[in-house]
Amino acid sequence: MRQRRLKRLWKRLKELQQQRPSYETLLLKLGSARKEAGRAWSLVKLTLPQAPPKQERSRRVDFSFALNKAKLRLTRRREGRYLLRSNMSGTDPAKLWEFYLQLSEVEAAFKQLKGDLAVRPIYHQRENRIEAHIFVAFLAYCIQVTLKHRLWLKAPGLTARQALDKFSTLQMLDVHFPTTDGCELIFTRYTEPEPDQQLLLAQLDWILPQQPPPRITAKIAAQM
Repeated sequence: MRQRRLKRLWKRLKELQQQRPSYETLLLKLGSARKEAGRAWSLVKLTLPQAPPKQERSRRVDFSFALNKAKLRLTRRREGRYLLRSNMSGTDPAKLWEFYLQLSEVEAAFKQLKGDLAVRPIYHQRENRIEAHIFVAFLAYCIQVTLKHRLWLKAPGLTARQALDKFSTLQMLDVHFPTTDGCELIFTRYTEPEPDQQLLLAQLDWILPQQPPPRITAKIAAQM
């Protein structure tokens, strides 16, 4: 992330150097670039011109920039290190790290329940309905975690949300054919998967069930 932001910042500074805007415009655009670059901004040293008199503020100005190599080397040496502070001084550090990872998983679970699963509050009036709501939400989360794990093993880089979106075009529908004797022939069929869906099904070792046999029913009974 740091490298991508530094590349974007470097490209933006070159563009501003070629544009040679006025002093006030330059400050505004540099402020916008600094906000987008974040911490990568400290890796670049800027040399700005002196502020011109008020009557010459519209005149185009030049500036220069260079890479702060000392700061970049220091930043690279610090990469890959994570400091975890806690008031539980008598606990094994490995156990503290395990607790922290569990906390991160709990926060991610709440985020997925509100985001991908779109679980929203429902004001139940009975305790058994509250328990049923929690059970359904927890069951949906367990299924999502299972799918996420299968994708991590078979199709890394693909999220559970992306997989569900890809499979959303698969539909199960009933096709009704009226017969001459007043009955209806019903075919329950699912749409044929696209090539990318077939590839994903193969990676997950999923096999679609056989198309069910047709049913025949009286037309009046079908309408009821």
